[in-house]
Amino acid sequence: MSIIKDVPSGTKPFKRAYVAIFLWFTGRAVQAAARVDREVKKEFDSLPENFTFSLGCLPSGPRMVIGKEGGRVKYLGSDPKGRRVHVRLIIKSVDAAFLLLSFQESTALSTARNRLMVDGEIPQALSIIRVLNIVEVYLLPKIIASLAVKRYPSWWSMGRKLGGRIGVYTRTLLGI
Repeated sequence: MSIIKDVPSGTKPFKRAYVAIFLWFTGRAVQAAARVDREVKKEFDSLPENFTFSLGCLPSGPRMVIGKEGGRVKYLGSDPKGRRVHVRLIIKSVDAAFLLLSFQESTALSTARNRLMVDGEIPQALSIIRVLNIVEVYLLPKIIASLAVKRYPSWWSMGRKLGGRIGVYTRTLLGI
């Protein structure tokens, strides 16, 4: 008989569901933004062919996997399906993911508080972070996006913001 009892942590179904839905939508939005925005396309062009990255939480939390093949960016769901994942962005827990993805913390602050880890090449991870920042600017209203990204791109023209948002939302919702 053991003196110490192992108590599993709570499942936190609301937070897990929020994180899973957010990652699913963001994964589709990254795929859409790669076709709509030239900066996102340029970042992905700088990455090697058949490059794959994931963003998810420990220990077995929800994740999104995005790959580049044939010069096109594709959202691959939550399972890499035997693919080699070149860069993993790992959030330490569902609670930390909820803070980050509900815009209570920026990516920079989350990294500074050791809630976000990188497994892979740092330059490639920084490219991914830049892509995610651009996607967040397209998806979110300015007041919320300002909390999510380090610097809100005030130098973007209104046409780029509006046209990009329409293109990203349309392609994300239709899955094209």
